[in-house]
Amino acid sequence: MTTQRVKAIFRYPVKSMIGEQLDQTQITEWGIPGDRGWAVRDEKRGGIRGGKKIPQLMTLAATSTAEGAMIAAPDGETIPTNALDINEWLSTQLDHPVSLWPLLPADQLDHYRRGAPDTDDFEEELRTVFGRLPGEPIPDLTAFAELLEFESPPGTYFDAFPLMLLTQQSLDTMNQLAPESDFDVRRFRPNVLIDCQDNAEPFPEQAWVGKTMTIGGVTLKIESTCPRCAMTTHGFSDLPRDTHIMRQMVAHSEGNLGVYATILQSGTVTAKDRVYIQGSGDGLE
Repeated sequence: MTTQRVKAIFRYPVKSMIGEQLDQTQITEWGIPGDRGWAVRDEKRGGIRGGKKIPQLMTLAATSTAEGAMIAAPDGETIPTNALDINEWLSTQLDHPVSLWPLLPADQLDHYRRGAPDTDDFEEELRTVFGRLPGEPIPDLTAFAELLEFESPPGTYFDAFPLMLLTQQSLDTMNQLAPESDFDVRRFRPNVLIDCQDNAEPFPEQAWVGKTMTIGGVTLKIESTCPRCAMTTHGFSDLPRDTHIMRQMVAHSEGNLGVYATILQSGTVTAKDRVYIQGSGDGLE
């Protein structure tokens, strides 16, 4: 029997920017309030874009405010999301023409539709997005078929599901297998980082797929593993660009790290809360 607790909670107010750590949060049907509440649109190729296509986004940081979010550049300059010149400022910071958008209603499908690909070769496009070399398997995207047409599920700026969970043990495993790289939690952008004390499994959360989880007052359904993309290899803050990150995940974890979840019951989650997995022998059978 292992003791599983919440180690940290994270929110990312602007898609693909550095986020903020929380001590406590409500979790609703749509995840953590304010998480991925904003995103940038590519004014050159069209479509909402994240760090997969505009990696410079990962050098900016965003924190929530009552009016939206405050964005900070690496040099410390800040600007609110509701500033009149926000689009010009972001375009300069990213060296790419973009505009900033709040969430729009789910029926505005054209807003969420993918922009033009970088190549007409679909396999090459996927290999670029997921950082896979020729000969390495492309992730199984069966659970993400909607995202072949849309950048995110319409009405959201999530990659796929409203919540992503990761265990400290998975990070520790990869750091042990690849000590020359830094599998820092910031590269993997979980909403909830969980510490599974005394768990001998190298990637504990992968056994949770299909199960129900309770954290504090929240009940989750673990829907899918999390296939990792090239964003994990980009450099930002004090983390260097490191394509070896992807090579090691492909070799040791099938290119996956963490799991996606949907919310069955809303409630409050606090750092240090116990985590219970239905059917795992930890008290919830």
